[in-house]
Amino acid sequence: MMVNISKSQGMSPKVVAAMKDCVEELSDSVYEPIREMKNVKGSNFHLMISDIQTWVSAALTDETTCTDGFQGKAMNGNVKTLVRGRIVNVAQLTSNALALINRYASLHG
Repeated sequence: MMVNISKSQGMSPKVVAAMKDCVEELSDSVYEPIREMKNVKGSNFHLMISDIQTWVSAALTDETTCTDGFQGKAMNGNVKTLVRGRIVNVAQLTSNALALINRYASLHG
């Protein structure tokens, strides 16, 4: 969704830059925890879970950083509202994922 919006016609360079930053932040938030979760096995369980918890916690910060890029009057109101709404949804899902990971760690630790 973010990539598609950033390709829209008539957006200011500031909005396009904020969109690109946001996409980059969110990409890291998604791919790093998934990469780490693929490795949760064996004797390094506690270290791997700790790494995953760190990445998912950082994802919450990334989502806040993303919305910060849409502050100010120069931002298009429709884009700002749309992006913020999506980011709030992603942040809620991320928070739920962190709670599930923490629960999994407590049951298997």
